[in-house]
Amino acid sequence: MPKISVEMPGELLTDLDEHVGDDGKFVNRSDAIRASVRKTLDVLDEIDARHGRLIDEESGGDGAEEDAE
Repeated sequence: MPKISVEMPGELLTDLDEHVGDDGKFVNRSDAIRASVRKTLDVLDEIDARHGRLIDEESGGDGAEEDAE
């Protein structure tokens, strides 16, 4: 699994840490951040779907527009 580095304000990290550990919802910071990214991407997909901006995965899904014939 690739590793990344993220800078964030201390206040945000403090809030994140309240949800990590034995009494928290997540085992570690990485789990919390992965869950947050997944949730954010799901929400963005829902918004895109409402606006008709999702790429049809069955048609190739490369993002390139096809010429109308």
